[in-house]
Amino acid sequence: MQKQPQNEFEKAAAQPPRGGLIVELVEFLRQNKKWWLLPILILSLLLGLLIVLSGSGLAPFIYTLF
Repeated sequence: MQKQPQNEFEKAAAQPPRGGLIVELVEFLRQNKKWWLLPILILSLLLGLLIVLSGSGLAPFIYTLF
């Protein structure tokens, strides 16, 4: 026999996960009104993508951009 959740935290923990990292990040930004973090996150993702692509066959095309 399972015991029933007592408080809000236990109720939330008992629910199945509803999304991935991106969904959780967007919900965090929306709930806490931290929209100023969005440009920082976008630039970090673009820099990471540039680093990953620099090791691939697209490297000569990326280096011509700079």
